[in-house]
Amino acid sequence: MRYTVEEGGRLNNFAVEPKMYQAEPPNTTQKRNYIILGAGAAALVGGLLFVAVSVS
Repeated sequence: MRYTVEEGGRLNNFAVEPKMYQAEPPNTTQKRNYIILGAGAAALVGGLLFVAVSVS
């Protein structure tokens, strides 16, 4: 476990911050997968709504 030492010699047990990085934009394959998953999710929600309306 890492500690930080202050001016007076006191030890503080703070969490170690993760290294920062810059996010990269999605490539064409990832964009296509997002569209496919979104369409599947919309179809699932639409089907569930259809079942709920038809049962009630």
